[in-house]
Order: sequence, then structure tokens, then C-alpha cells
Amino acid sequence: MPDQKADSKKKSASEAFVNSFGGYPIGYGVGILILPLSMGWIQEDPLTANLAITFVYASVSFVRSYFLRRTFEKYGIEDNFLRLGLKLIKKIKRNNEFQNN
Repeated sequence: MPDQKADSKKKSASEAFVNSFGGYPIGYGVGILILPLSMGWIQEDPLTANLAITFVYASVSFVRSYFLRRTFEKYGIEDNFLRLGLKLIKKIKRNNEFQNN
């Protein structure tokens, strides 16, 4: 087995945070698309419709999780996501102050 570096707790927490809260807008968008399409189907066959809708959400969640995991690995994101966000905000503020002067 190749020598692998274990994920840090901060990195795991960052991934989980991005995955969970990043999933909200994606889930919302999927809901806007799939729920109106399934309205009649839910009334006719609620069990099958529920299974199909759940399968769609689970599939989207899997793809999102896989994509984020690969992104974290590709770019070597080791820092806490919140700290990275704060650094980005500070950088944007500095650039705005520089442009205004």
C-alpha cells in the first residue's frame, strides 16, 4: 500500500461544511426542477414517485460529494474553509480599497 497522508480533522471538517452547506442551493435547484415534474406521479403512485425522487437526490448528492472530494485533493486544500473564506474577503476588501485610492 502506498504511503498516504491521513486527512486532518480540519480538512475533513472543511469538506463536510462545504458539502453540507454547498448542497443546500443544489438541492433547492433540483427540487425546483423535479418536484413540479412529479406532481401527478406522486398522486398516482406515491411509493414509486418517492423512491424515484429520493434516488435523484441521492445521485446528485453522490456526484456533489465526489466532485468536492476530488477538488479538495487536486488543489490540496489543507486549510480550514472558514479561514480561507475570511482571507478571500480580506483580499477583496484590499483590492477595492486599492482601486478607490
